[in-house]
Amino acid sequence: MPALCRDCLTAFDSGTRCPACGRPRVIAHPELFDLTVAHMDCDAFYAAVEKRDNPDLRDKPVIVGGGRRGVVSTACYIARIKGVRSAMPMFKALQLCPEAVVVRPRGAAYAEASRAIRSMMEDLTPAIEPLSLDEAFLDLSGTQRLHGAPPAVLLARLVKRMEDELGLSGSIGLSHNKFLAKIASDLDKPKGFAVIGRADTADFLADKPVRLIWGVGAAGQAALEKAGVRSFADLRRWDRQDLHARFGSMGDRLWHLARGEDSRRVSPNAPVKSISNETTFAEDTSDPDILDGHLWRMSEKVSDRAKAKGRAGRVVVLKLKRADHRLLTRRHALTEPTQIADRIYRTARGLMDQTEEAGPFRLLGVGLSEILPAEAADLSGDLLDPQAETRAAAERASDLIRARFGPEAILKGRALR
Repeated sequence: MPALCRDCLTAFDSGTRCPACGRPRVIAHPELFDLTVAHMDCDAFYAAVEKRDNPDLRDKPVIVGGGRRGVVSTACYIARIKGVRSAMPMFKALQLCPEAVVVRPRGAAYAEASRAIRSMMEDLTPAIEPLSLDEAFLDLSGTQRLHGAPPAVLLARLVKRMEDELGLSGSIGLSHNKFLAKIASDLDKPKGFAVIGRADTADFLADKPVRLIWGVGAAGQAALEKAGVRSFADLRRWDRQDLHARFGSMGDRLWHLARGEDSRRVSPNAPVKSISNETTFAEDTSDPDILDGHLWRMSEKVSDRAKAKGRAGRVVVLKLKRADHRLLTRRHALTEPTQIADRIYRTARGLMDQTEEAGPFRLLGVGLSEILPAEAADLSGDLLDPQAETRAAAERASDLIRARFGPEAILKGRALR
């Protein structure tokens, strides 16, 4: 059976230990050197960056997230042993792990680490589909001739390089399609490498819960359970037409996934559907100055992300959550797409001013939707606001200064509220 040492990257025929270095970190599978679709997922990425940059945190439980009223962005594996999970309310996380060190997110540090990892991926293949800062699909079809090694070896080399050069670890899922590759990457975390081959797909999936299907949330799982579907084996017993009649277009997708079939390609140019930023306040607030300051800072972050991605949005979205958790969403369609923070802010501010709800609010969010290439952005200016073009030019000049001297080089007064 083909085998690979993940420490010294020696390929050999079967065995539980590497014949070259004697170590046990060996991955073996009959199709190991034939599969080409992978999913790489960094291990507790934000927390790992924090521990790398602050060695004092190395052996401590670390939670990256907001204050007590916020949510957990990432928890290191020490904190996860105590039950802490991503998206968990911070107060609950601290009840489970009161000794945890809570660290505020540092977006710039995570983005820099993500870019370095992306660069390493690009050394292997141009077919990369990022899902977030810390995970991506890769298609390594046709790369063996170029690099002189099969995809499995290249992937093991990638995560070893991440550890050696960046001090960050990742887990690999290797299979024959995206659906299975993503499942595989979560089977052996952290520092994992798991393989699901064509021959073992049906047996592997049979007893697995349908919640493994990406996109099936709590509501979808409840609907499936109501229909008597808890496992992939249950799903396979349904006729394709019956699934479609019961669940619509989702039923057809379920029929294929129940058999481990996924025809989606790894798409380097997968469309960005929205760009947003939001914050949960430590205490509910209706203070106009506090809300305005956050509104500007979030508009600026959305703008920065849009500019970094070379994208713009035609619709500005404002999100507010009241103390009773009721969510309010307001949208405004612009005459042309924008990526300018000033325009995003002024539009969102107008939406807030038109909101009859007085608060207090526990969450505020700003975003762009109907995303288009940046070439279509901010071409004609705002005829109702003659100064808009001047402010946009000043903002682009500020961008150049911030890029050279750091994000704190220029701050607007409202950002200090």
